[in-house]
Amino acid sequence: MPYGSIQELPKGVRDNVPKHGQEIYKEAFNSAEEQYGEESRAHRVAWSAVEKKYRKNDEGRWVEKD
Repeated sequence: MPYGSIQELPKGVRDNVPKHGQEIYKEAFNSAEEQYGEESRAHRVAWSAVEKKYRKNDEGRWVEKD
């Protein structure tokens, strides 16, 4: 099930990841889901894409990498 907008993303993504990271997640998820046809794998790919640009800081918040 591809996501049409960031408002449709899982609550954990919407509530914790900055907007740009949410856009990365959505695009990566949609691409991986189309390519592999496997939702759980698409979520793993999407998180991996977010982690290339963002990291969790000491307070547990997602921030852009330096």
